[in-house]
Amino acid sequence: MSEPLFSAATWRPEPLKTSGARLTLLSFENIDLALTSRTKRLLSIASMIYAWSSLFRVPGLPSVGDLETWVATSSIRLLTLIALVPLSLAFGYCLHARPRRQRYLPGVPIVGGSDAASIAQSRIRALHDSKSMLLEGYRKTNGGPFYYPSPSPLGDKLMLPVKYLEDLKTAPIKEVDFVGVFRDAFEGKYTGFGSRSPLLPHVVRGPLNKNLWTVMEHVQDEVKVAFDEVFPPCTDWTEVDISYCITEIVARLSSRMFGGIGLSRKPEWTQAAIDYAHVGFAAAQGLKRYPEWLKPLAARFLVPAVQNLNRIRQTAERVILPILQERAVTQQSDAEDLLSWIAEQAKGDEKDPRFLADIVLQIGFAALHTSAAAPIQLLYDLCAMPEYIEPLRAEAQASMDHATQGPGSVRQGLQNLVKLDSIIKESQRFNPLLLTTFERLITKDFPLSDGLVIPKGTAIGVPAHAISQDPALYPEPERFKGFRFVEDGEGKKEGARSVVWTAANPESMGFGYGRHACPGRFFAAAEIKAIMAYILLNYDFRFPDGQKKRPANLLAEVQCLPNPAGRVMFKRRA
Repeated sequence: MSEPLFSAATWRPEPLKTSGARLTLLSFENIDLALTSRTKRLLSIASMIYAWSSLFRVPGLPSVGDLETWVATSSIRLLTLIALVPLSLAFGYCLHARPRRQRYLPGVPIVGGSDAASIAQSRIRALHDSKSMLLEGYRKTNGGPFYYPSPSPLGDKLMLPVKYLEDLKTAPIKEVDFVGVFRDAFEGKYTGFGSRSPLLPHVVRGPLNKNLWTVMEHVQDEVKVAFDEVFPPCTDWTEVDISYCITEIVARLSSRMFGGIGLSRKPEWTQAAIDYAHVGFAAAQGLKRYPEWLKPLAARFLVPAVQNLNRIRQTAERVILPILQERAVTQQSDAEDLLSWIAEQAKGDEKDPRFLADIVLQIGFAALHTSAAAPIQLLYDLCAMPEYIEPLRAEAQASMDHATQGPGSVRQGLQNLVKLDSIIKESQRFNPLLLTTFERLITKDFPLSDGLVIPKGTAIGVPAHAISQDPALYPEPERFKGFRFVEDGEGKKEGARSVVWTAANPESMGFGYGRHACPGRFFAAAEIKAIMAYILLNYDFRFPDGQKKRPANLLAEVQCLPNPAGRVMFKRRA
C-alpha cells in the first residue's frame, strides 16, 4: 500500500473569493504533505462538491466520513477529487443566491459608514465588536434610530428609540414577528429552535407564574442537594470550575420545576438539558459560517452539532415519555410542575409526547442561558469587588432569620433580598446576555405614530445595553454601583424607575418589553437569588492567587457570554 499523502484532516470553514460569488467552504489542516496553499484550497472546494454528490448515493464512492482515508491512500484519488473543482465552482455560482435588496430608511445612519465596502467590513466587525458598534450608533444619534450592520440573512438591523415601543408592543404578530428573528438567530430551520406554538408561553404566564412560590418551595429543597452533589467538599480553599458547576446546579433546579424529582435527580436528563443549550448554540454558530445555499448541506454533513441535537431530543423522549405514561395510567392530577401543566393544556398535535418532550427542552434552553449566566457573572463581579460580599451576606442571613417557617417562608426570604436584587441588576447592566432586545421582523410596511414607516422585511431591535449606559438614565454609567437600585433612607434611588430586576420598562429591557417580555423571568430571578443566597451563607470565595480582574466576556454578535475558562476559589464556612 502506498504511503498516505496526508494524515486525517481537521475541517474548518474558510472564506474563498471567486469571480461573482463568495463561497464559505472547507479547508484541510495539519496536512503532512507540503501542498501549496492553492492546492489545499482546490481540495477544499472539491470536498464540497463531493459531499453534495453523496446526497445522491453515487455508486462506488465512499461516505463523507471515510473521505479522508480514501483520498489519503492514493494520489490518483486526490487528483480525481481536485478535478471536480471546475464543476464545484459552477455549481456554487448557480446556487449562490443574490444578496437580498434591503430597503433602508433615508437619512438613518449606518454604523461604520453607508457605502458598500464599509457595510461589508462592518458586518464582519459585528461578529466580535458588536458592543462598541451599538454604543457608537446610540451615542452618535443621541438615542435616535440607526442601522447596525449584521451578518444575518435578515439584513442590517434597524435599532429604534424606546419612544416607538408603545406603537410596536401591541402590533399584530403577523406584522411584527417575534419568532422569526429568534429562528434566524438560532438557525431554527435546521436546529428546530423557534416553535410558533403558543403552548409554552401560555403555560409559563399562567400556571407557572400563578404557582411560582409553591414551585419555589420544591426548588429550594433541591438547592442543598444539588450543591452537595455538584460542588467539591471545599473544606479548604478549592479551585472550582464555576461555569460547569453553576450550569449543572441550574439544570438540576430548573428540572425540579420542569418535572419534579423524576427529572431533577436523573443524570441522563440533566445532561441532555445542558447539552441541548450548549450544542444548540454551537449548531447555530456553526451554520452561520456558511452561505444560505450551503446550509442544507452543512446541517447534514458539515456541522455535527446539528445531528447531535437530534440525538439529545431522542434522549429527552426516553426520559420524559415514561413519566407522561405513568401519570396517564395513575391519572395523577396534583403534580405541580411544568410538564403536568403543558400536558393538560396541549391541544391537537401538541399532545404528541415527542412534542411535549421537545417543549421542555426548549424552555430548558432558555432557562440555562439566563439562569446560569447571571450568577456566574455576579460571582466574577463579587470576586473583583469583594467589598460587596459582607453586606449581601448580612442581608441573606437577616432575611433567613426573619422569614417565618412553613409555607411562604421561601417567598418571604427571597423577596426581602433587595440588595442582592440590585447588584444582580447592576451586574447584568454591564454583562447582559443579549446586547439588543425587542427584536422583531417587520413583515409588511409598518407605520409608526409620528409618520415613520418601517419597510417590509426589516429586522428591528432596541439597543438595550447602550441604553443602560446612558448618563441621562444612570448617573455615572461607567461605574459599577452594586446598590444603585436600593432606596436610601429618604426613599430615593439612582437610575431606572424600579429596583426590581425583573421589571420590563423602556429604561430596563434586559427581559424585553410588551407582551413578549420573557414570561419566565420571575422564576429565573427567584432561582438565581436562591443560588446566590446559598453561596453567600455557606461559602467564602475569591479569585485564585494573583488574579485581580474578572475574566473577559465572550462576544458572539449580540450575545454576551460569561467566560467559561474562569475559576473561583471556594471554602466552606464553619
